[in-house]
Amino acid sequence: MQTQTGKRLSGMTAFWFVWTGQLVSLLGSSMTQFGITIWIYQKTDSATALAVMGALFTIPLLLMSPVVGIMVDRYNLKLMMLLSDLAAGITTIVIFYLYVTGGLELWHLYVTTVINGIFQGFQWPAYSAALSVMIPKEHYVRANSMLEIAGPGSNLVAPSLAGALLGLGQAGGFDGLRLILLIDIVTFSAAVGSLLLIYVPKPEHSESGDEAAGGNIFKEAIYGFKYIVQRPSLLGLQISFMLGNLLANMGMLSLLAPLLLARTDNNAWLFGIMQTTGAAGIVAGGLIVGAWGGFKQRIHGVLLGWAVSFLFQAVIVGLGRTEPAWMIGLWAAGIFCGSLPVALINGSNQSIWMAKVAPDVQGRVFSARRLIAWFAAPLGALIAGPLADFVMEPAMQSGGALAGTFGWLVGIGPGAGMSLLFIITGIIGILTSLGMYLVPVIRDAEDLLPDYQANPVETGA
Repeated sequence: MQTQTGKRLSGMTAFWFVWTGQLVSLLGSSMTQFGITIWIYQKTDSATALAVMGALFTIPLLLMSPVVGIMVDRYNLKLMMLLSDLAAGITTIVIFYLYVTGGLELWHLYVTTVINGIFQGFQWPAYSAALSVMIPKEHYVRANSMLEIAGPGSNLVAPSLAGALLGLGQAGGFDGLRLILLIDIVTFSAAVGSLLLIYVPKPEHSESGDEAAGGNIFKEAIYGFKYIVQRPSLLGLQISFMLGNLLANMGMLSLLAPLLLARTDNNAWLFGIMQTTGAAGIVAGGLIVGAWGGFKQRIHGVLLGWAVSFLFQAVIVGLGRTEPAWMIGLWAAGIFCGSLPVALINGSNQSIWMAKVAPDVQGRVFSARRLIAWFAAPLGALIAGPLADFVMEPAMQSGGALAGTFGWLVGIGPGAGMSLLFIITGIIGILTSLGMYLVPVIRDAEDLLPDYQANPVETGA
């Protein structure tokens, strides 16, 4: 595959160029996310407020998925990729302005989160379709694994740096969050600039693409769902992800920040270290998969990866606490080891789909796929916040309904109820992941579905 077309980069060279731009941009975005998380929790002291932020990002992203899928398949892939980066940059500028003028309120963050959720919906299906035509099939797992570690790669530095800026700001009398937002505004230009310099081939028309294009917009919007439902193995894969996302968002994905902050008396530095630890685990796992290439049967990377992640990032993290002090190590060990399989899980799953689905319908199919898999994520987050605040936390305080039974396991006091919820969801997650091996259409998905075959594409953008 050629490395450049005219003055624009293509192939794996283009992939690495875009990947680097995203890595730089995500450094600023991760710092902002960290700083805003601390700001919200200090203002509200509520796990529910943080869970609502997650839900407000995910719900519009999912609701817009069918329409986004049509646009990704119809229009220039590079333009679709640019939309999400531009939206993220503009909303950060708005937040920065409101913050420096003293007018930032929680509802402003909710509104900008909804906007980001809508436009971030373009990124994943557009990037997936672009990769399918940019790089050879044998590099799918490696490329997807490297994409998985772009965000965590930035998180190796971002939480610790953001936490340090917030701490130094308090000690030195300057506004650390203001500086963090400014850094984010500067770095987002790297993502936009890298996209402008690459060549993205135009997917060739396939039989599936001709079938999807017929009829009205409603028919086109539901085509992705019809495509998946007609293929039980693909539907089974998405149901397994939906269950995994539900359980993960009822514990480790929604409640890690409030759990650590509650159990450490709002220690932003320790919270940052733990986020960095998780990022290091994902990066290490991604590099391992990049060198190894993953399981030959990629379904093992999905199901075994989920089980290992739930064991460490939910069960072991749930056992951690600050007293005795050595148990803080359980947080670090659980977060690191539970993050190691993330790139393997997502890279293996994404590679199965990229190999099986024609590129010119991936926008529709992948958007429908995300709606199925992520449907449970906002539901899990919205359950997790109130369940933690109003049920599990009160029950694990001194004299609470569950303190006498489980106090020996997770202790009592702030954060103990969330720790117990981590353990419960983790055990259920392990059993669910391994149980999928008993379902033949999931276990044998790669053998039951043929790979999509295409001719080289000459034209692009």
